[in-house]
Amino acid sequence: MSPSPFSDPGALATTGVIVVDFQGDFTTLKQGALAVDGTDEPYVKEVEQVTLRLKSRGVTLFATQDWHPEDHVSFFTNHPGKQPFDTIEVHGETQVLWPPHCVQESGNAGILIPADTFTAIVKKGTDPRFDSYSGFKDQGNTPTELTQRLRAANITRVVVYGLATDYCVKATALDAAERGFEVFLVEDLCRGVAKETTLDALEEMKQQGIHIITSNAL
Repeated sequence: MSPSPFSDPGALATTGVIVVDFQGDFTTLKQGALAVDGTDEPYVKEVEQVTLRLKSRGVTLFATQDWHPEDHVSFFTNHPGKQPFDTIEVHGETQVLWPPHCVQESGNAGILIPADTFTAIVKKGTDPRFDSYSGFKDQGNTPTELTQRLRAANITRVVVYGLATDYCVKATALDAAERGFEVFLVEDLCRGVAKETTLDALEEMKQQGIHIITSNAL
């Protein structure tokens, strides 16, 4: 049986949920620019229902939101001659070039759960110079407000799920663990871009002490 993040007395008060990049552009339901396989209506409804149920129990909820300017470095359209999923070197690191997605104020940049569900929605990827997989910081190591928000709410453990397992979910979960939070990753409420990288991501998270659970444990 999967360990439950709510098994300890008082856990509801010290456990926060981070819903990662649950946005239209990452779903097949919304025919998103970077739609991840398996993100159809049943998946979207399940994530919303679980999230709202946690809200009704008094759990503190946060969301991360990709929020890119049109001139973002990760968009292949900003690199003449490049194609989607080509790679380049940026600031000494390999950068995957993505189709434009989650552009600020665009319809598919919206989160697919009502905004008032969350204590805070933390925007990331707003600096055109750096990609930002983690909800805690961008690739230039500029922090978001997420750590501060969690500390202010007296959160010591976090439950993480959303999109995509092998990119933003993994980066967010690993950074949470690095910052001293106990981390629970809800595998069935995530979807990955590719099978091999998703399996690798799950193994890497396990190696860093992250609990891999299912929604039945919530």
